[in-house]
Formats: sequence, structure tokens, C-alpha cells
Amino acid sequence: MWKYIKRYLPYAVLAGLFMVGEVSMDLVQPGIMSQIVDEGVLGLNTGGANSLSLIWQKGLVMIGLVLFGGLCGSLNNVFVHISGQNIGNEIRKDCFRRIMTFSFPQMDSFGTGSLVTRVTNDITQVQNFVSQFMRGMIRTSMLMFGSMYCMFRLNRDFGLVVLCAFPVIVGCLAFCMAKANPLFARLQAQLDAINAVMQEDISGIRIIKACVRELYEKARFGKANCALIKTQLQVLVIFAFMNPVINALMYLVVAAILLVGSREAGTGTATPGTIMASITYTTQLLNGILMLVMLFQNISRGIASWGRVREILGCEPGLKDGDFHGDTDARGEVEFRDVSFSYPGSSQMVLEHINLKIEPGETVAIMGATGCGKTTLVNLIPRLYDAVEGSVLVDGVDVRRYRQRDLREKVAVVLQKSELFSMTIGENIAWGAPGASESEIQAAAAAAQADGFILAAPEGYSALVAERGTSLSGGQKQRISIARAVLKPAEILVFDDSTSALDLKTEADLYSALEKARPESTKIIVAQRIATVRRADRIVVLEKGRVAACGSHRELLQTCQVYRDIYHSQVGEEDEDREPAE
Repeated sequence: MWKYIKRYLPYAVLAGLFMVGEVSMDLVQPGIMSQIVDEGVLGLNTGGANSLSLIWQKGLVMIGLVLFGGLCGSLNNVFVHISGQNIGNEIRKDCFRRIMTFSFPQMDSFGTGSLVTRVTNDITQVQNFVSQFMRGMIRTSMLMFGSMYCMFRLNRDFGLVVLCAFPVIVGCLAFCMAKANPLFARLQAQLDAINAVMQEDISGIRIIKACVRELYEKARFGKANCALIKTQLQVLVIFAFMNPVINALMYLVVAAILLVGSREAGTGTATPGTIMASITYTTQLLNGILMLVMLFQNISRGIASWGRVREILGCEPGLKDGDFHGDTDARGEVEFRDVSFSYPGSSQMVLEHINLKIEPGETVAIMGATGCGKTTLVNLIPRLYDAVEGSVLVDGVDVRRYRQRDLREKVAVVLQKSELFSMTIGENIAWGAPGASESEIQAAAAAAQADGFILAAPEGYSALVAERGTSLSGGQKQRISIARAVLKPAEILVFDDSTSALDLKTEADLYSALEKARPESTKIIVAQRIATVRRADRIVVLEKGRVAACGSHRELLQTCQVYRDIYHSQVGEEDEDREPAE
């Protein structure tokens, strides 16, 4: 944590100095009050004659010290908040930057709910820990040890009374903290579980309502929430017993001081002012210990949260950047050389010994049964995953040698699930090319067959898209996603079953417009429909993770039984004889 603290160390030092000033004023005042009582009111040194001038003089001094202490306290709060908020801000930004470098397996290992909790609640706990430590450690330590020192200076017997009680109070505090500390990490983990349920249910609210599973989800959320409350109550019960016990001990100390003081006042070794000052110091000591209780609670929770935050900050990216910047003579060439792949944690191979070369500007379609590895294959091109065996080459260079940013600038991907953001339609289209002009955005939308429904809206391209695109139909979301890919100046366009929600005419118009708008780009189309793939230069048929066949539509009808079965299931056997010749 030091690397974050040292950036704002001057503010932390200033906060500490002002806290020293504030507490010093608190420690000086009981001694002055003792003088006012003994000399000004009772006149013990003047034969019983009170001194109004001394009362005014010392009273004004006390008022001045109070004002100065208040100023120091206010400035301490200002600098504590400046340093604490900025430290939390830096940690949060670094965590988010690190999460953006995570591979998909790393994201899955943490879980969305846990990452949300760590970047929000955990970092807030760390931020509070830093602020409380800067403010609380100085204040509590000065109040406790300063009060004891001042009491010994006033009266040695009073100081011994407090000193005898101090180990008992600290022992009680240590016992309670030992019981509470293990609960804080569990508390944050249970908060992860609540956030995970919330994230899943909010994103899947439509299917929950469609399946009438509201009661089940309420019960699931209630179970996670009850576990959190149970742990939280355990912590609160521990502190609920601790505070009264420490209060009782400190009031016993006050009673002991009054008892000792009454005896010593009778013998003339203690004065009423000394007894009052000692009780005030005891009260300050009590406040210091109670603050220490809260401070230790915040510190314990902050340390537990810092451990969770460190797991993010210390997690190295699963995919290491290469040093190649992407400057090649080839433009849009893709090659798979004996590629095999299995997902992390699984021994089952999804792809086995794939050998395929796609030339620049070529349109290649990929077909196959569900689960045969189509999406996995195209995900290897922008290096969303790394091949287990073999190599994937883009423009003749292994993708592992590229800087990830340079590689992904070469590839535009339209995913199976259209991802839209809560912004305008125009901004969503320009997401991959933020410097695009309005005319370029409109041209991309026209190529994607999206301009019709966009212009039909009153706000046009300025219409706001609801969260996750819920204000649009599936086909509209797909066309906006395709427009985003068309607008991006990429050499390789990957369409992963991204026209499944379009009717056949719109889909045919889209691919015709796409060919005119981006004739030089390599196009890789993952699809299930014969009508989608039949016009491709080549069609690759995958079966159980292997290339079963590769050729044109007409060639595969003659040579590939798998393709012929797919064709017959969609078109019918009688239509095969009417296929036009190449």
C-alpha cells in the first residue's frame, strides 16, 4: 500500500501534525481547569480568597486553546480526506486497469460479483482504513499515553490506579478483536455472493419473469442476505459486549480515583482541582480506548479488504503481450497451423489439429453442429484465448508475438450476443472508431441495413439505447453491432452467428452491401443457415473439433455428407437437384 500512500505523503504528514496540535490542546486544558478550581475558585494558595482575574485570565486561555484545537481538528479532517480519497481513487483506477488486462479464465475465476465488491466496497474499506489510521492512531495513542503521563504528573497515586487497570482493558480489547477479525474476510466473501446474485438476476430479469421464478430468486437472494446478516450480527454482538465492559472498567477506575482522592484530600496531599483534572484525564483515556476499539475494527476490516484488493493488483495478465507492433506486408491473412485447444481446467479438447489458411480479402464461412468449436476457433484470431498446441497466424505472424492492442486493431468482431452500451445509437456504432465522422457512421449503418429503423426514430442517431440494449429488438441490436464492426478500420471481419435474428432478405442485402463497402477485408462468417454461407468463397465444415471438409457450396454438396445433411435438413432433398452450376 506504500506506493499509493507515498504519493500523498505530504498531506498525510500535515494531517498528523494538525492532529498532534488538536490533541495537545485537549491534554493541556484539564491542567488549566485544575488551576482555575484550586487557585481561582477555592483560593487554596491565597487563604481561601478567590481570584476573579485569574478565572478570567485562565478562562480566556482555555477558550483560545479550544478554538486553536478546533482549527487544527478541521484542518486535520481536510488533509485526511484529501489523502484518503486520492489513495482510494488511485487504487480503484489501478484495479480497474488490471481487470481490463485479465483473460477470460481469470475473469471467470474471480466472478463478476466478487470483482464488483472488491472494486467498490473493499476499496472503500481500505480507504476508510487509511483515513482512520492517519487520524485515529495519533489521536488514540496521544490521548491514552498523554493522559496517563499527565495524571502521573498531577498525582502519582491516580496514575498508578489507571496503570493497574490498563492491562485488563487492553486484554479485553485483544480478546474481542481476536474473535472478530476472522469474521471480516467472511463478511466480504458473503457480500460477493449477494452481488453475484444481484448481477445475475438483473441481467436475466426477463427470463426470470418469463419462467415465473421470482419466488425462487427471492429465496436465493434471501439466503445469501441472511448469511451476510448472520455474520454481521456476530461482529456487532462481539462489539456490543465489548463496549459496555470497557465502559464499566473505566467507571470503576473513576470510582477508584474518587476513593483515593477523597482520602488524600483529607490529608492535604490532593486538591479538588487535581481530582477533577484526573477524572477528566480518565475520561479522555476512556475516549481514547473506545476510539481504539473502533479503530481496530476498521483496521481489521481494512486489512482483510486490502488482502482481497491485492489479489487483483498482484494478478498478472493471463495473456502476455508480445513486442510486435503489427507492421506487415500482408493485410488480412489468417492461418491456423495444427491448432488444438481446450478450455482452462478441462482435459477435453474442443479443437484438434486444425489446419486452415484464409487469404486476404477472402470470404470464408464456418459451419458445423452445435458445440463443434466454431466460436472457439474464431476467438483464437483476436487472441481471446491462446491455442494449447500449434499456432494462429495473422498476416504471417504468430498472434502471441503481437501486442494485443495492435492485433485487435486488425480484427473487428461481431459476437453471438450483441453488446450495446447505455449511450446513443451513433455513439454505439462509433464505439470501435471514436474519431469517425457523422457521415462515416451513417454509411456504416446503411451497409449494416440499420439506417431504416434508426432514421424512423424521432431522435435518429441521437436516440438513447437502454441498458444492455433492452429498448431494441434482437435484429436491431445485431445490425448496430455489425455497423460498429463495419466502421472500424479493421483488415479482418469476424461475424460469429451475428445475423441469426435477421430475416433472409435483410441478411442477403447486408452481405451484398458489406461486399461493396469492405471488398478488401477478409470476412469470416460463423453461421448455422445454408442461406448465409452458400455465397462464401469457401465453407469450412467442423465436426467434433476437426475440419471435416472445406470447399465451395457446390463442392461440399458433392463431397461432404455432413454438409449435405445440414442442407437437406434446411432446404430439402428435392431442392438439391435444382442447385445452379458453379
